[in-house]
Amino acid sequence: MRSGARLRRWVARARLSSLRTTFTVSFAAVAAAVTVLVGFLSYDAAARLVRVDQQTVFEGVVQDLLDEVRHSELTPADFATADADGGPRDELIRPSGTVVQVLGPDASVVDRGHPPLPVGADDKRTAAARPAGQLVEHRDVDVGDGMYRVATVSLGDGRGAVQIAQEFSDTEDLLRELQQRTVLLVGAVVIAAGLFGWWLARRITSRLVRLAGAAEDVARTGRLGIQVPVAGYDEVARLGRSFDRMLGRLAQSEEDQRRLVQDAGHELRTPLTSLRTNISMLRRIDELPPAARGELVADLAQESRELTDLVNELVDLAAGQSDREPLQRVAVADIAEDVAVAARRRTGRTVTVRVSGDTVVDGRPGALQRALSNLVDNAAKFDRGGSEPIDIVVTGGGRPVGASAGADAGAAVRVEVLDRGPGIAEEDLDRVFDRFYRAPDARSLPGSGLGLSIVREVAAAHGGDPFARRREGGGSAIGFTVGGGSGG
Repeated sequence: MRSGARLRRWVARARLSSLRTTFTVSFAAVAAAVTVLVGFLSYDAAARLVRVDQQTVFEGVVQDLLDEVRHSELTPADFATADADGGPRDELIRPSGTVVQVLGPDASVVDRGHPPLPVGADDKRTAAARPAGQLVEHRDVDVGDGMYRVATVSLGDGRGAVQIAQEFSDTEDLLRELQQRTVLLVGAVVIAAGLFGWWLARRITSRLVRLAGAAEDVARTGRLGIQVPVAGYDEVARLGRSFDRMLGRLAQSEEDQRRLVQDAGHELRTPLTSLRTNISMLRRIDELPPAARGELVADLAQESRELTDLVNELVDLAAGQSDREPLQRVAVADIAEDVAVAARRRTGRTVTVRVSGDTVVDGRPGALQRALSNLVDNAAKFDRGGSEPIDIVVTGGGRPVGASAGADAGAAVRVEVLDRGPGIAEEDLDRVFDRFYRAPDARSLPGSGLGLSIVREVAAAHGGDPFARRREGGGSAIGFTVGGGSGG
């Protein structure tokens, strides 16, 4: 059994851990996708910008050289490195740090570049070309340890040519380093996102873990009074508060059931003991005088009736706690008339009904009839003289206690039963609706003490309250409201 409980706890933790893992992985995946996308776009834009800028600078140097040789008759000597006054060679080197190499008429190297540039067949033909500004371009030329772009421009009239070159391998190295750093940054962001997601998931699911622990404790121990930890105002907190309220209502229901069983057991002992005593006397009924026999049979009949009434009221009380009779539009005045007719037939008493206002409400007719019948029976039982009528007063159209002036005027109906019995002592007014409570003056009379408790249950189920007061001139006024506050 313990192993089963441990297995259930492990399964619950595994589910929560799975939720935590899912949250962490999802958070890290979203962060990784966003970071990769941003990193790729940033790298692509930077690489494109650098390459285009470098190409633009090289094309500008080539164009300047073309313009210069086409408008001036330059010789290889004009591009010599020994020119102290800063000739055309310096103009080519300054903008971009290009490599310059000068070729003679026979394509021989007059001034070697640093590093030396290769001279191909196309370069030789360009050096011997007649028109000035003839251009030959070479891309991705391997020179030493680097890659270069090389352009050869003829000086014209077979005087030679000038080669200029721009290294782009160092730019590619820079871009590769940028790429590596971007990858490292993406990895770092993904790891950081995973750690943050794990921390956030743990923070969020920690309350779910505590809530699951509370639920497991309830399932394991059966105790409904366990305090559920609740903090915050989000959905998890709302779930915790709902769970706490549910446990509270279940605990209250369990306590009500326990009290009902205890009280019922206590009340059933007295009639059952008396029945057993009288039944044991039946074995000697032939030895008893006729008067004693009649008294014994009468006692048995009375006790059986009281036991039957007690069991019926217990069933009614239990049914009132879980009544599934649907709500419907019902006229309380009509229910009062039916109860009065039944009471006249059953007790032979005069029962009158006085109605004022609109008494139509949303209610359960069976429960309302049961509550009103209990009030009338209670009045008939205590008013033994029978000279005065029992009055049922139904008042409708009253505003519920505490309602605003704009509230629905027909929302509350007040039902009151008036008698001229001995009345209720002041100290008992607040307790007459408790289960099995019987005032000291009423303990010698038949009854179980459950009738008024049923009235309270029915009133509460209809949004009202029971009330009891002493009546001027003697007697009592006991009733309840439907859809309103206390009748006072």
